[in-house]
Amino acid sequence: MKLTIRDIARMAGVSPGTVSKVINGTGSISPKTIETVKRIIQETGYQPSFSARSLATKKSNLIGLIYAGDINAEITHPVFNQIVNTFKNEIGKLGYDILLFSNEQFRRQDYLSRCKHFQLDGCLIIAGDQIEEATYELDKSDIPCVGVDIELIGDTSSYVTTDNRKVSALVVEYFYLHGVHEVAFIGGPKDSLITSIRKDSFLHFMNRFNMKIEPNWIQHGDYFEDSGYDAMKKILAQPTLPEAVFAVSDLMALGALRAIKEAGLSVPEDIKVIGCDDIEVCRYSDPALATVKQDKERIGKIASSMIHQLINGEKKVDSVLVDPELIIRRSGEIESSRSRVDV
Repeated sequence: MKLTIRDIARMAGVSPGTVSKVINGTGSISPKTIETVKRIIQETGYQPSFSARSLATKKSNLIGLIYAGDINAEITHPVFNQIVNTFKNEIGKLGYDILLFSNEQFRRQDYLSRCKHFQLDGCLIIAGDQIEEATYELDKSDIPCVGVDIELIGDTSSYVTTDNRKVSALVVEYFYLHGVHEVAFIGGPKDSLITSIRKDSFLHFMNRFNMKIEPNWIQHGDYFEDSGYDAMKKILAQPTLPEAVFAVSDLMALGALRAIKEAGLSVPEDIKVIGCDDIEVCRYSDPALATVKQDKERIGKIASSMIHQLINGEKKVDSVLVDPELIIRRSGEIESSRSRVDV
């Protein structure tokens, strides 16, 4: 028969509340009583239930993991998967477990009540596109939240994300400095916040360096490979072709590579290609894909530290923009005959 906290209390001749305080190390209890209760727990092999611990400490040591938005934020996503794995490992070292929220549509409507139901200490929110209102309701609550790729503004919220403006800046500056001035752009959905930031930055730096902007060379997909292929086909159908293309995800860049090769052109000799994310497959594509690396491990570590701070009473933790890094592989290489431009 499974023992309860009341059984332990009866054996020790104390109240259930006293047993709870001994288990959780709270309250003022005599050393003799503590010794008696611990001896009985050890002799019986009693294991306190999760609900008993959380009721006594007012903490569950549980972090909710929410993949917010209708599209592009899933557990199998190559970028978010690495961020979450790092977060899981780091938050585990701090004594927390993770509760993954269901993505079923009918259960998305009230994140806040579900957090309260499970007595969660905080939430990590991984953002895709078309974010549901329930996410912002949770942000405004007193439950500590940390967002990845979403700007949270609540009193007990913060966020960490790649500096998406620098993502495009690195690409445009690289091409400019190496004499490549005609660059196409493949973005995600037009209403995507991340795409908007990267596109605005792309146009800003293209204008800053007086590089050619051709409206028909600006296309949109959905971050996945087939959409990158379709977008590149539209670019290739134009009367003139760009010298290079920047796709805001590696998967779309891989689709662009496929379209270019199908058209009988060579990468990087005819058109150079740079993606974004630095997912594992970049190293093994043909040619190997140049990309802008998001520091996924650092994002995961920062997110775990942020939420731990918020849970432990720091009402406002500053947001963090993580610097990206340009990784040049074969698809983005410039011919040796081109000279570097000094600025």
